[in-house]
Amino acid sequence: MTALPAERPARVRPVRIRPVRASNVLVGVDPVACRPAADPAARAEHHRIRHAVFVGEQGVFDGSDIDAHDARDDVVHVLATHCGRPAGTVRLYPTGVPGEWLGDRLAVLPEFRTAGIGGPLVRFAVETAGARDGIRMLAHVQLPNERFFHRLGWRTAGPVETYVGHPHVPMVTGLTSPVTPWLAGARRAG
Repeated sequence: MTALPAERPARVRPVRIRPVRASNVLVGVDPVACRPAADPAARAEHHRIRHAVFVGEQGVFDGSDIDAHDARDDVVHVLATHCGRPAGTVRLYPTGVPGEWLGDRLAVLPEFRTAGIGGPLVRFAVETAGARDGIRMLAHVQLPNERFFHRLGWRTAGPVETYVGHPHVPMVTGLTSPVTPWLAGARRAG
């Protein structure tokens, strides 16, 4: 028997790892956070975004979109952030009809409109109103956003109407108790 020649170990060349530019990818973390704008700084951001969208960009209001509802104690001003940066808002409040809430002033800054901010804002508003004993929520939705609300489970509640001087679609959704009870905040006595 002849012996086979011993195999020579393969020469291993070191592999250089090229540096990669940092990216804004969050794995397993939702980059969108919605919270009530409870402190003065958050409330200022809430109003800044509304002004930028409804006064500056869309011209829906002249000068300011702030109205008497903003001063009410039962109004919830919501601020959405994307990776910590203020990105969108919504406002909600009871209408005076038992169990009925109105959501309005849904606004997302243009640079965040492809970041999926609107859905979390609407879902947060719905869950918050449900946590505060709401039964149904109404909204007056700009015509191009009707389909978006349908995808979120809302239904059209009537023909196109004029709201703040522009055509809007009345929409409605039912409310349930929240998945996250901390949204409810302090309950008002009966």
